[in-house]
Amino acid sequence: MGILNVTPDSFSDGGRFFDPNYAVEHAMQMVEDGADIIDIGGASSRPNSIMVDENEELRRILPVVKRLAEKNVLLSVDTFRARVAEEALAQGAHLINDIGSFEMDPELLNVLCRWQAPVVLMHNRMQVKPGEVYGDLVGDIIRDLEQSIARAVAAGLREELIIIDPGLGFGKTPGENRLLLKRLQDFRSMGRPILIGASRKTFIGKTLNLEIDERLEGSLAAVAIAIMNGADIVRVHDVKESARVALMTDAVRLENG
Repeated sequence: MGILNVTPDSFSDGGRFFDPNYAVEHAMQMVEDGADIIDIGGASSRPNSIMVDENEELRRILPVVKRLAEKNVLLSVDTFRARVAEEALAQGAHLINDIGSFEMDPELLNVLCRWQAPVVLMHNRMQVKPGEVYGDLVGDIIRDLEQSIARAVAAGLREELIIIDPGLGFGKTPGENRLLLKRLQDFRSMGRPILIGASRKTFIGKTLNLEIDERLEGSLAAVAIAIMNGADIVRVHDVKESARVALMTDAVRLENG
């Protein structure tokens, strides 16, 4: 999954693809480099960012969604807002990537049920339950995600449409993020596909004492570890390098003997 931020203020590449023409060009390059899905975000979720209103979010993403849908690109839209999701799906998006697991806009679940659209449910105590302390990191996250899944299924969303994301970087310490990568296999017990987004995140910078533009190697290490430990989808900025790492990691993981 290649990341396409059409924002002026995302933590890693804010402003680079704010122009729809540049955004579409970059998305097509990511597809050529090996991305199976393009994840379009119009509202930065970085710490301390100012959340734009939904009209501005729509203004940013819809032209890009429409043009990429016409090119038959598999599209995810990174939003927690019901109206944004509905209009994006109507313009050709295939998947909604919800950083709030229905907590930040409860109406989103109704939209997904109407469309029977696939969704990524990301664990996020940073915005949903700020300051809450983990008793058992992995166990608590699994329980929170299971509650979100149960809520979705009870509302009428088919369970096979749900992808889970442990939410690296959202309300977790660097050590907790590393532990989640190490114990990712534990999430296989939930029986749902797993998405991991570690690319260029702060915990990599803290671990290696590196700024954002120097985190490629750490991000690639996280991709390899995540795949070896059960990730089905890796969400990345550096698609060409990550795709090569993914292919090599899968070759080792799937080798007989």
